[in-house]
Amino acid sequence: MLDVLVENLVQIKQEFAKKYAGNAHIQEVLPKNQSSKFPIGEKYLKQLHDFMQTNPIYFNSYEQQILDVDCIVYEGDINQYWLNSIKHGSSCQPFYPTWVMSAFIMASVAQELGYLELVDIGSGDGRIAYCGNIIGLNSHSVEIDDVLVELQNKLCESTHQNFNPLCHDALEFDYSSLNLKKPVFFIGGLAQMGGDVLATSIIDKINSITNLKNETGVVFAGTHTKRQLSGNLENGGWSSLIEKHDLKVIDTVSLPTIWTFDQDVETPYIFTEFK
Repeated sequence: MLDVLVENLVQIKQEFAKKYAGNAHIQEVLPKNQSSKFPIGEKYLKQLHDFMQTNPIYFNSYEQQILDVDCIVYEGDINQYWLNSIKHGSSCQPFYPTWVMSAFIMASVAQELGYLELVDIGSGDGRIAYCGNIIGLNSHSVEIDDVLVELQNKLCESTHQNFNPLCHDALEFDYSSLNLKKPVFFIGGLAQMGGDVLATSIIDKINSITNLKNETGVVFAGTHTKRQLSGNLENGGWSSLIEKHDLKVIDTVSLPTIWTFDQDVETPYIFTEFK
């Protein structure tokens, strides 16, 4: 099912991006109904729409058929939150989210791999943690920016889903306090934009918790974009860190994100575990 979702979501995004004539700062698409192209339970689909409809970063929505799929297009503006998020010295990347449907797929991949808890580091508006929560993972959402955490708390209330927002510097947080058993950590930020510093700190903290390392997965957001500062793009730019910390890649899923909307490549999410 997940392979079908990934393939069709990417096709929908590419087709939508070609023809989008609006001028919103951000835009993304969700299927309106369950279908053979999007075999996702109606309950989950409604919960994804609930997140979008109650999230103040979106100011408009409309129906559009894309590749014979009835969709809802959501338009929004994250400038207010983006500007606030860059004021933190230890922040590794400003708020620039993945698509909600991409977040749902990532959480579902983590669940299929057998993880019980989801810890989203640098979680923005909490969408990955939210998606983990609705499918039954025990989610924790760690975000340094108090304005974004306030937004997350409002979303918890409006959607009736508590994905445990935590306003902390991820570099300083005590992860042993979460009593994790078999967690997957999502690392916010590209390696080339300071994400490697964040990831190294999280990995060191995982290693410091007795018996946790062998039960833990780490997911990195990568890039396929060949720009001057991209460096080595193997494993989305994370190959050096993966090798250094003795990780192995167990899956890679390329999905639409806000920052690749105008590109013909998607964002690779690299799922790893310790050897």
